Amino acid sequence: MSSTDVSAKRTINYISWVALALMTTSSVASLRPSPTMAVYGLASIFLYLVPAIVFLLPTALVSAELASGWSGGVYKWVSEGLNKPLGFLAVWCQFAMTIFYYPSLLGFVASTLAYVINPELASSGVWTAVVIMVCYWTGVWISSRGTSGVAGLASGGLIIGTLIPGALLVILGMVFLGQGNESAAPMTSDHLLPVWAGLSSLVLIVNNFLSYSGMEMNAVHVSSLKNPGREFPRAMFLSMGLVLLIFILPALAISWVVPAEQLSLTAGVMQAFDAVFAEFGTQWLTPILGIMLVAASLGGMLTWLAGPSKGLLLISKQEGYLPPFLQKLNKHGVQQNILVVQGLVTTVIALAYAFIPDVSSAYWIFSVITTQVYLIMYLLMFVAAVRLRKTQPDHPRGYRAPMITGLCGVGFAASLAALLIGFIPPSQFGSGSVGTYLLIVAGGALGLGLLVPYLFYRLRKPSWKEAPAA
Repeated sequence: MSSTDVSAKRTINYISWVALALMTTSSVASLRPSPTMAVYGLASIFLYLVPAIVFLLPTALVSAELASGWSGGVYKWVSEGLNKPLGFLAVWCQFAMTIFYYPSLLGFVASTLAYVINPELASSGVWTAVVIMVCYWTGVWISSRGTSGVAGLASGGLIIGTLIPGALLVILGMVFLGQGNESAAPMTSDHLLPVWAGLSSLVLIVNNFLSYSGMEMNAVHVSSLKNPGREFPRAMFLSMGLVLLIFILPALAISWVVPAEQLSLTAGVMQAFDAVFAEFGTQWLTPILGIMLVAASLGGMLTWLAGPSKGLLLISKQEGYLPPFLQKLNKHGVQQNILVVQGLVTTVIALAYAFIPDVSSAYWIFSVITTQVYLIMYLLMFVAAVRLRKTQPDHPRGYRAPMITGLCGVGFAASLAALLIGFIPPSQFGSGSVGTYLLIVAGGALGLGLLVPYLFYRLRKPSWKEAPAA
């Protein structure tokens, strides 16, 4: 056996399917969307289950087949299955969705931080805008220095910012009910399904597609399983169960203690903690929980900040999709110019919080745009997976998704439906006009998700392509 063979053999580090399930759960589950679904009370179970079956499951299985056959992520999958321009569009959408993701994530941070300082600040757009800008630019400064230690923050964030607060919220909520207090939301079987008041009553389900997105990032680990064909589905079903528990139980707990009409989409978690702590005379714990949630969210932001933009940079250097200015690296090897341009757009978006009267409405709009831009990538991924199975049936794959055409059909239809439903203002939307809502959402999703990458592609020059290394 040659030294290369020995070296290759030593590098195979298998992981168990349980470990993969926990890794997937940590990257998907969060308390942040809980207030949005708490509005629906008991019906939140139905609204979490439906997208889990029609979107989460197809995404997990299909991306696992693609990741086990083609390295290089979504660009490689779509460019091989369809063509390179659509591959660029897919990787662009994966990056561009973060432009709206950071304002919505940091909007949650601002509202949570308000409960540490002064709860009245939670409804202030100016406060939210300032916190977003300070946190984002601090994150850019840290990331641009090439800090390597931020990668481990995500796993710590799961425990500090999700599992401990989530379990505490559910336990206190159950004690709250056990003491004879009446639930703020009715918990009878009549309320298992959401009240049908037209499409607008179901619009908040779009938020759950964003909650479940990101599974394709973890699919790369499928090759680290000893028996991917048998172990990967087990890992996915276990992680689906855990993710559903983490999403559903805190949402129900919030609905028990905070009436839907008083619920803030950004500060709902803290509203619930404040209410239950007040019930037990331990309101001094509210700021401590707030700091835990803020720390976990900021850690999550740092782990996301450099990742998608780095993927875009690598493809752009190879194919010449971005101008040289955006391809430059700083002395730490970080794509600082992309982060700065992204930060300028994020700053403009953050200012919108100061001008949109209702913070919850602004948070919702940014969440919808984030979801829609991300869903464009999933639409391309599902089509590419079917094409690759037909055009390259014998290409070696570590895992083959069962009934892939049907899976992709369900995933594609669900993604398209969610994308279109996002254009409908939710029944809980504030007093803003429908026309303004449509203009912002369509301008954000179609402009950033389709128009900008189209212009980059059309205006590209041969000189933008980096010469291959000699």
